[in-house]
Amino acid sequence: MLVRCLYASRPVDALQGAALDAILDQSRKNNPALGITGLLCVSDNLFIQVIEGGRDEVCDLFNAIVRDDRHQQVRLLAYEEISERRFGNWTMGHVSINKLNPGLLLKYFRRVELNPFECSGAATMALLGELVATASILNRPE
Repeated sequence: MLVRCLYASRPVDALQGAALDAILDQSRKNNPALGITGLLCVSDNLFIQVIEGGRDEVCDLFNAIVRDDRHQQVRLLAYEEISERRFGNWTMGHVSINKLNPGLLLKYFRRVELNPFECSGAATMALLGELVATASILNRPE
């Protein structure tokens, strides 16, 4: 059975450069063996991540993220059983939140600010779906 998990959190320390690259590299290395795919959106003060895969693998990964001392204020936004993956092309795609089009943010949120803590998981998932449709996802070579 496939599931999709969407969560948001705040980094304990601003995440930039080498630290972000290390997280993405680790995800892209470990996720294929686990059957995990997904997308990570990052800014200086926000993580939004969607994880897809088998129920046990996704739950284990989410629980590891909750325990990870680089995260605080981890909030589960959506969890669902799925019949197919929406983010299957990425072992871990990446979006820089700082580069999002303001008009796109206003389409789904109250202000020109991506704040998943103040909106529905469905709105955040719709934004991520639109990012996929508009080819805004970065995937550095593995």
